[in-house]
Amino acid sequence: QVQLVESGGGLVQAGGSLRLSCAVATSIFSITTMGWSRQATGKQRELVAAISGGGTINYLDSVKGRFTISRDNAKNTVDLQMNSLKPEDTAVYYCNVRTIIGAIYWGHGTQFTVSS
Repeated sequence: QVQLVESGGGLVQAGGSLRLSCAVATSIFSITTMGWSRQATGKQRELVAAISGGGTINYLDSVKGRFTISRDNAKNTVDLQMNSLKPEDTAVYYCNVRTIIGAIYWGHGTQFTVSS
């Protein structure tokens, strides 16, 4: 059963914008933090942005001022608006959520490439 579905990947030129969306299955209860991580080829996965249930947001330093995370609790979605994209943003992006009991769910990932 697919529980997190990402969309919005593709190819974009440097300096461009892209929006990633993640739909979370309603079968996942008591979600606290929602976030986006990424993994570039040959690198470890890193947390890009996270937003708590109370609205506290954290960003990876390299994306601050360029990326914006948002969530819609009514729709069970979390989005990542990415502006001023750089080639180093190229990666597979994964949506993830954490529940109140500490369970973490991951999406399958969506790839996008920033061309220089």
